Amino acid sequence: MDRGRGPCRRARRPAVVVTVAALAATLLGCGAATSSPVRAQLRPSAGPRCAAGDIQGGGVERVTGAGAPSTASAAPPAASARTLRTALSHALAPVTRDCDGEFAVALLDTRSGASAAYGSRTYDTASIVKVGILAALLLKAQDERRGLTAKERDTATVMIEHSDNDAATALWKAIGGADGLDAAQHRLGLTRTRGGRAGLWGLTRTTAADQLKLLRAVFGDASALNASSQTYVRKLMGQVTTGQDWGVSAAADAGAGTRLKNGWLPRSTTGLWDVNSIGQVTASGRTYLVAVLSDGSKNMNTGVALVEQAARAAVGAATELRA
Repeated sequence: MDRGRGPCRRARRPAVVVTVAALAATLLGCGAATSSPVRAQLRPSAGPRCAAGDIQGGGVERVTGAGAPSTASAAPPAASARTLRTALSHALAPVTRDCDGEFAVALLDTRSGASAAYGSRTYDTASIVKVGILAALLLKAQDERRGLTAKERDTATVMIEHSDNDAATALWKAIGGADGLDAAQHRLGLTRTRGGRAGLWGLTRTTAADQLKLLRAVFGDASALNASSQTYVRKLMGQVTTGQDWGVSAAADAGAGTRLKNGWLPRSTTGLWDVNSIGQVTASGRTYLVAVLSDGSKNMNTGVALVEQAARAAVGAATELRA
């Protein structure tokens, strides 16, 4: 295990057991359980260091589209968004300096409606695309004026709660593959997400800002997903199996319910890891939507440490603004 210095230190749990993709999952480009999983123990890790400026020079961008959050009564004043962008830039700069790999973060304060993103490049989704696959399936069912079948529900449940790859592949085919995903994501307001080709759904490319738009479509008022569909996605994201509940949950209050989906993938081309986490968290009594994407970590431990540290820093900065 690599041991470094600085703010990447992972202090939330003494140990977490997760399922790491076996070879078949790697070929799919995802980070989920397979029928022959390889077990790995995640332990506290400070993570190796990276050079400052790896993250697009620490650039930030404003997040727009996909509807207002359910708890925001109106569009946020421009000053609030600018203040949040500045706070994220300051809070995440130390993470950029001291962690390996690259990362991007997008965050929305559901009470004020202010949102911002740190970093704008695209990343592999790995298994966080499973939320997008489910959203596409629900849109398809809505268009056909029906609910999900019992088989679709069973498949969706294991895909989200256990990150099952076979289930994802089945539903990927059901929505029409990459083209079906792209069409659904466009309806939900995503503009920089492209489905993985040749069936490699885990190699879908996206940005943190687009993943925040997806979260807004799941948790917000103005969405192509109807209320029943939103409730269903939220329920599954709130029941992710123990051992896959790391990530943005590191920023949440102790005991607060977190709805999330994670993705992790060792890339065969580089030997480095993609590690991502998206979801809804409650911190200091306020609710935030958070997306953290990363790649280039030397191992899964340091990737998880990077994602969790970035989530804590971003949510902490937003909370301090509202204190």
